[in-house]
Amino acid sequence: MERTLTGNDREIVILGAGNVATHLAINLARHARISQIYNHNMQGAKALAAKVGSEPIDDLGALSHTAGLYIISVKDDAVAEIASALKGFGGLWAHTSGSVPMNALSPLSDTYGVFYPMQTFSKDVDVDMREVPLFIEGNSADTTERLKQYASLISDKVYEADSERRAKLHIAAVFACNFTNRLWDISARLLKELGLEFDTMKPLVEAMLTKACDVTPHEGQTGPARRKDMKIIQKHLDMLDGEEKELYSILSESIIKQYYPDEQDKL
Repeated sequence: MERTLTGNDREIVILGAGNVATHLAINLARHARISQIYNHNMQGAKALAAKVGSEPIDDLGALSHTAGLYIISVKDDAVAEIASALKGFGGLWAHTSGSVPMNALSPLSDTYGVFYPMQTFSKDVDVDMREVPLFIEGNSADTTERLKQYASLISDKVYEADSERRAKLHIAAVFACNFTNRLWDISARLLKELGLEFDTMKPLVEAMLTKACDVTPHEGQTGPARRKDMKIIQKHLDMLDGEEKELYSILSESIIKQYYPDEQDKL
């Protein structure tokens, strides 16, 4: 579906200068002209604009009216604020949020949608965007097609997802990424007490991820709770306290309930 952009379609404006905005701007700049980077903080706008050769602005009133696409990549709460401030602006608009409904952009234009990359981003960590799933929603069939064409410039995995489906995708991503990272952080602290770095766990984490993807997470579950080894579980609980003990107990009970639904053991 990839196409060559022509005319005004080649001009893209990015509103935001955070992690997602940075990766989108850098990757889209290989196929289009990022004419402006807007950010409420000019320092942030200048930093990203310098990377993609665009104009930094911190005034919404200075936005170009000729861009082929405007991407709002800001905190969820700020999406509606920008849409309200630019009511009736016109043009093709999209936000990058997993949870904000598409119609939050309806005050802006008759053509709007969502451009949601399901990935965790950090500004200074390289990501192969061609492998990142990009979920698209448009307020019309034509808008959806236009957004998919832009998305195909940077990703080989472009899908349609309406607001309800995208919200569930976001929840799934939080479980798979954000909550898991919190558990990794706990693991890193425990390892630090032993004088070890978290990369000690890298072979284990990589093997677990490979197995989960090759079979399923349900089939790949291992560990004391999966075996219902109550002596080991209790030993671990006795070594923990506070929030870490509570999390260990909750997760162990969840696993036991999943695999032994007819047994009512409590930790």
